[in-house]
Amino acid sequence: MTASPSEPQAWRGTDSPSESEARPETASLSEPQAWPEPFDLAVVGAGSAGLSGAVTAAELGLSVALLDTSTQPGGQFYRHPAPALGAVRPEALHHDWSAFSDLRRRLATSDIAHLAGHHVWSTVRESDGTWTVHAVTGADGADERPVRVRARTLLLATGAYERQLPFPGWTLPGVVGAGGAQAMLKSGLVLPGRRIVVAGSGPLLLAVATSLAAAGARVPAVVEAAGYLRYARSPRALVGNPGKAAEALLHGAGLLRHRVRVQARSAVTEVHGTDRVEAVTVTRLDADWRPVPGTGRRIACDALAVGHGLVPQIELATTVGCATRRLPDGTLGLALDDLQETSEPGLWAAGETGGVGGAELARTEGELAARAIAARLLGSRPGEARSGEGRSGEGRTGELRRRRDRMRAFADVMSAAHAPGPGWQDWLTDETDVCRCEEVGAGRVREAVAELGARDARTVKLLTRAGMGWCQGRMCGTAVACLAARGGAAEPPAERRPFAVPVRLSTLAALGDDPAGPPDPHPEAS
Repeated sequence: MTASPSEPQAWRGTDSPSESEARPETASLSEPQAWPEPFDLAVVGAGSAGLSGAVTAAELGLSVALLDTSTQPGGQFYRHPAPALGAVRPEALHHDWSAFSDLRRRLATSDIAHLAGHHVWSTVRESDGTWTVHAVTGADGADERPVRVRARTLLLATGAYERQLPFPGWTLPGVVGAGGAQAMLKSGLVLPGRRIVVAGSGPLLLAVATSLAAAGARVPAVVEAAGYLRYARSPRALVGNPGKAAEALLHGAGLLRHRVRVQARSAVTEVHGTDRVEAVTVTRLDADWRPVPGTGRRIACDALAVGHGLVPQIELATTVGCATRRLPDGTLGLALDDLQETSEPGLWAAGETGGVGGAELARTEGELAARAIAARLLGSRPGEARSGEGRSGEGRTGELRRRRDRMRAFADVMSAAHAPGPGWQDWLTDETDVCRCEEVGAGRVREAVAELGARDARTVKLLTRAGMGWCQGRMCGTAVACLAARGGAAEPPAERRPFAVPVRLSTLAALGDDPAGPPDPHPEAS
C-alpha cells in the first residue's frame, strides 16, 4: 500500500488544539499497587461502546479499568490525528463529533484507569468468579512485559473488522480496505492515491467516498454490489430511525457536490496494473452477485478502496464459551440478553460485537450494559444503580432499551440489504489468491473441495494452509468458507482463537512464573 505524497490540507494548521482536557495520561503498570484490585469492571475497547460503558460505570460509583490497543480513545469510528500533525479541526472528518467530545471529557475527569496501548489476547474466568484480562503492551504488542488485570465483571466492546472478498488483482499495491482508506485520512491526514475508486458493499462506502472527495481526492465512482431498494421493504425500521435517512442524504449531497457517481448492482471484478493499481474493471451484477457478461468497463485510477461490510470481532468472547447468533449478512454476533449480558454470567458486550449498527447504537448499548453491571454489583435494579435515582433511573434504562431495540432493528435491515450473494465466487480465477498470507489460490481451494473431499473451512485449511497465516483467517475466512460450501449456505467462521492477538513465547513463559499460572484457552474442557 502506497500513500499519496500529497496530504489533504483542509484540516491542517500550525497550531494544534490543546488535548489536555481530552487525553488523560495513560496509567502506568509499573505501580499496580496504586489501583484497586480487582476492579469492579474491566472494559476492553475504547471506542463508542467502551467509552460509554466505562464513563457511565465510573459515574455510578464503580472502579473501572479501560484497556485499548490504540494510544488514543475513540476506536475506529472516532479515529483522529495525533497532536503532532497539527490538525486544527479533526471534527471535520466526522459527524456527531460532539458525542465523542463529551465522552472524552468525562473520561478525562474520571478515576478510570485508562490503559492505552494494551493488546488484550485472553480473558479467563477464575474459580472465584472474577475475570483476569491478559494483555501485552507496545505499539504492536511487542513489549516483553505481560500485563494482567483482574475484575469482578467484564465488558467487551471490541468492535469489528472489514470483510474482504477476493478478486483478480486485489493484492496489488494501491488496493486498500475501505475502512483502511478512511483510517489513513482520519489518523494520518494522507490519501491512498489521487484518483480513488470506492467499491464493495455497505453504507461505509458512502462515508468513505464523501471523506476522500472532501479531502481533495478524485473519486470516479462508488461501486455498490447490492442495491438500495431493499431498505424500502422495511418502512417501519426507516421511520423509526430518521437520523439514518438524514445521514444518507448528507453523504448523498456531498457526493453530488463532488460529482461522484454511485453505481449500484455492480462490482470491481478485476484490478489492472504492474507495480500498483492503474485501472479497475467494473461489471454489472445480477441479483445473486454473478457478473453479467459483456458489461465490464474499465475505470482509470491509482487506488482502490474496497470492503464488503464488517465482521464482529468476538474471539475473546467465543473462546470462553459465549453463545453466538447468525446475523442477516451471514456473519456471527454474540447472543445477548435484554441488558447486554452474554451467555457467560458476568460478561457483557456492547457495540459491533452483537452486530454492526453504528456509533449511536454502540453508545446506547455501552451505557445500558454499564447500568446493568452497576445494578448487579450494587444489588439494585438497573435503573436504581445510583443512590437516589429511583424512578428516573428506571426510566433511563427503559429509554435505553427502547432506543437500542429501534436501532438494532435498522441494523438488521442494513445487514440483510448488503449480504453478499453466492455468485461473487464467479469473479475468481483459479490463480486469484484467496489467502494472501499463505498465497493460496482459488484453484487450490477448489481442488481441496472437489478432489480431496473437504466440506468445511477447517478441512480446507488443513489441506491447503489457507487461514494459517498472520491474520489467522480474518481476511480469507469468509471466502474459504464460501468456496468450501460449493454454492450452498456457508458456515460462518467460528471466530474461536486461543490468542486474540499474536503473543511472544517469552510472554507465555513469563506467565509460567506466576502463581496463578498461564490462562487455559479452553476452560470448559478442564
